Amino acid sequence: QVQLVESGGGLVQAGGSLTLSCAASGSISRINYMGWYRQAPGKQRELVAGITRDGSTTYADSVKGRFTISRDNAKNAVYLQMNSLKPEDTATYYCKAATPRNYWGQGTQVTVSS
Repeated sequence: QVQLVESGGGLVQAGGSLTLSCAASGSISRINYMGWYRQAPGKQRELVAGITRDGSTTYADSVKGRFTISRDNAKNAVYLQMNSLKPEDTATYYCKAATPRNYWGQGTQVTVSS
């Protein structure tokens, strides 16, 4: 079992920045992949960014150049630095860990005002 706790969401004006954090506990040695996903009202959950244990990253086209995912294996944490935020980034952001079984955090709300 893996437990994930997200933090760092909030309300920010367009053009601003936020950093999301996700702390993992439990069977952390089995985690191969960690990622951030988001879900806006009425929309499907979508990948924002992902990172493997060896540091390989992937990003949604909509956030490339603005968001950066990083991982601290020693702290069992993954971070999402979000810059140049847009109103369309407004969503609940979820942390995911794969062992390869998928585990999800409870989500943290990000609201970007125009």
